[in-house]
Amino acid sequence: MDGVIWLMSRSLQFSSFQAYKLRVTHVFQLKQHSILVSVGQDEQGINPLVKVWNLDKRDSGNPLCTRIFPAIPGNKPTEVSCISVHENLNFMAIGFTDGSVVLTKGDITRDRHSKTLTLHEGASPVTGLAFRQVAKVTHLFVVTLEKVFSYTLSIKEYPKLELDTHGCGLRCSALADPSQDSQFIVAGDECVYLYQPDERGPCFAFDGNKLLAHWHRGYLFLLIRDSKSPNNRSGFGSGENSPSEKQLLTVYDLDNKFIAYSASFDDVIDVVAEWGSFYILTRDGKMFVLQEKDTQTKLEMLFKKNLFVMAINLAKSQHLDSDGLSEIFRQYGDHLYLKGDHDGAIQQYIRTIGKLEPSYVIRKFLDAQRIHNLTAYLQALHRQSLANADHTTLLLNCYTKLKDSSKLEEFIKTSESEVHFDVEIAIKVLRQASYHSHAVFLAEKHNHHEWYLKIQLEDLKNYQEGLRYIGRLPFDQAESNMKRYGKTLMHHVPEGSTQLLKGLCTNYQPSGDATDTSSLSRGRSNKANSEEFIPIFANNPRELKAFLEHMMEVEPRLSQGVYDTLLELRLQDWAHERDPERKKVLQGEALSLLRSDHTVFDKALVLCQMHNFKEGVLYLYEKGKLYQQIMHYHMQNEEYGKVVEACKRFGDQDCCLWEQALGYFARKEEDCKTYISEVLQHIDQKNLMPPLLVVQTLAHNSTATLSVIKDYLITKLQRESQQIENDERKIQQYREETAHLRAEIEELKTSAKIFQKTKCNMCNSPLELPSVHFLCSHSFHQHCFESYAESEAECPTCTPENRKVMDMLRAQDQKRDLHDHFNNQLRASNDGFSVVADYFARGVFNKLTLVTDPPGSKGVGSLEVNLQRDLLIHTKRNN
Repeated sequence: MDGVIWLMSRSLQFSSFQAYKLRVTHVFQLKQHSILVSVGQDEQGINPLVKVWNLDKRDSGNPLCTRIFPAIPGNKPTEVSCISVHENLNFMAIGFTDGSVVLTKGDITRDRHSKTLTLHEGASPVTGLAFRQVAKVTHLFVVTLEKVFSYTLSIKEYPKLELDTHGCGLRCSALADPSQDSQFIVAGDECVYLYQPDERGPCFAFDGNKLLAHWHRGYLFLLIRDSKSPNNRSGFGSGENSPSEKQLLTVYDLDNKFIAYSASFDDVIDVVAEWGSFYILTRDGKMFVLQEKDTQTKLEMLFKKNLFVMAINLAKSQHLDSDGLSEIFRQYGDHLYLKGDHDGAIQQYIRTIGKLEPSYVIRKFLDAQRIHNLTAYLQALHRQSLANADHTTLLLNCYTKLKDSSKLEEFIKTSESEVHFDVEIAIKVLRQASYHSHAVFLAEKHNHHEWYLKIQLEDLKNYQEGLRYIGRLPFDQAESNMKRYGKTLMHHVPEGSTQLLKGLCTNYQPSGDATDTSSLSRGRSNKANSEEFIPIFANNPRELKAFLEHMMEVEPRLSQGVYDTLLELRLQDWAHERDPERKKVLQGEALSLLRSDHTVFDKALVLCQMHNFKEGVLYLYEKGKLYQQIMHYHMQNEEYGKVVEACKRFGDQDCCLWEQALGYFARKEEDCKTYISEVLQHIDQKNLMPPLLVVQTLAHNSTATLSVIKDYLITKLQRESQQIENDERKIQQYREETAHLRAEIEELKTSAKIFQKTKCNMCNSPLELPSVHFLCSHSFHQHCFESYAESEAECPTCTPENRKVMDMLRAQDQKRDLHDHFNNQLRASNDGFSVVADYFARGVFNKLTLVTDPPGSKGVGSLEVNLQRDLLIHTKRNN
């Protein structure tokens, strides 16, 4: 009442200054600025003044007063009922008891930068004002004893909207913080109403005569007249309180819907929120401080009372982290579990997923009676993609135990982008539980080809479907799965399996619309190695033969194993065939394969021998030039005519065949005279065996009489006799020539030689002195001899022939030491005597001495050379 304004610091230190001469009626402290706006009187009467104080600046020790102006609506003086200032210092509203509201727009701290206008007029006193700023839109709430209004100050015309038809008393309105969307709170006697700028919001039923309403940090403070106190109201709404009046102060948490504090006080003047605490001022000069407990203490109090829902709401409103919330959910779940509310408990445990170890919850619900709750928890775990393989296994087992096919299908038939489980584990569990159709669906949907085929072929025995599925796979997977399941498929669906393998080994292209074309190999043909699939046809030779013949038709080059296997199959078919016509065809097929360049000699020969394929064996013997084996084959089968025929065909390549044939027939006790005669005829023609050896060979045969070899022996003896006569005649001729040569040599040695040549043997011109004469009767001009002669001791005409003879002698001399060559010839020849005689004739076993005359005795040397030449010629003829 003395016009003094008191200031209190955080340390509860007080200071004051004289603001008005008479009294102060209203004070408004801005939160974001050190600006204080006050309303008071400096003189008697109804003339309120508004003063704006800057608390940071001083004037003679007091705060600086930056502006003073009268608070009068129009020209009619009236009392100020309430005041409100916008935090941006651009708006100030003053309410009056006559129902008027004056709005000051502009800088409220200076006169010249602002203007004042009457915003509202009415019959009911104004009891509350509040500015609401959201984004760039500014509203002013006006409440009277009878109504609530909203003005939009961002629009030039300041449009007004009536929000409600009942109001409140003085100090019974407040503006909520953004946590309640900055709603305007009006506390009536029966309810507390919340308003948006364009409509009324929710209301809360708080009965009682409201004396004061205040909002701070999410809490609503209501000061209510104690119901036990006398209800004497005065003024407009709240009136003056009797000196002994009791009031009930209650703090509400509207978000969490609980009473945070409640106590009874005597004559409360006001409630101030500052520095994180609440200060309660009473008329008797006392000040009470309410300090808010920390969040953890609040929660612990709620836990003790088992108010978990309220604790959760409180934690959320206090923006508690996820770990803290998870712990509350866990405790709430434990509480419900102990109470037996398993459904409610599992819902709380689900909210702990991601923070609480799942095994903590799972262990509690492993009882068969709790399987529904466990299933719900595991489903939530999978939805959040936090389940491991064990969780998936457990969930699927729950489904199968419950026989809940619909839930199971819903679980596995989620879209691929929403899969929250290990697909392979799910397939294993479903297969183990005999839910084969579900396992097959899952395997096919997620391209687990191995599992799909394993279930179809091993469990469902659906071989046709398995084969179709393999035909739709990319090349690499189709190849590997045919190697794995080929034997099974070939046993049950041989034709389809063979057809698929034909395509797989030529130029594979997956079939069906579901083909993953992106997996097809680029830049290379999709061909499998046909030899690797041969074991698949172990018990299906007919399909194997068709497969291999197809491969031969379409592929020019195949692995050797393919040809060997096909040959074996054709030989098997030939061996088991009873129809002569068909057998002949099969024989031709086998021979055609043998005549190709793809067979390996050794393997093919073994196969032909195993199956007693005569034509093939003989062909391979002939191809390998194994003529001895051909003979032995015919001999073993006692095919006499073919033995002789083989000798005729291959006798030129191997002369021993005739000898072996003669020995073979000689050992036979049967009558083989015809074959022996034919063999002897060829032996005689080619002089393959000495007669004595022939006789010794046939001596072992009791049926071969002398008449068999009579003609042979007679012919042989006649030929030998004729040869002896020819040899004797040549010997006599050589002796005569030798005697003649010796006589000629002697004559040259003892008698004079008369040279009667008239022409030069070189140029054929008449001889002229000087000339050169040789004992060989050749004469030359001296200049011709010197021009053509290579040596003074040799006749140029006879030199070439003499040189040939000398070279032959030297060659024979060099071959004298070739013992190995001689021994090899001796062992290989049927007539060793002829070889030895031949070497004797060459002079290998005697030392040859070449007799030459000294220079000057030219004639004698020439004669000796000629003699030796003739001897060599005769020797050559004898050979």
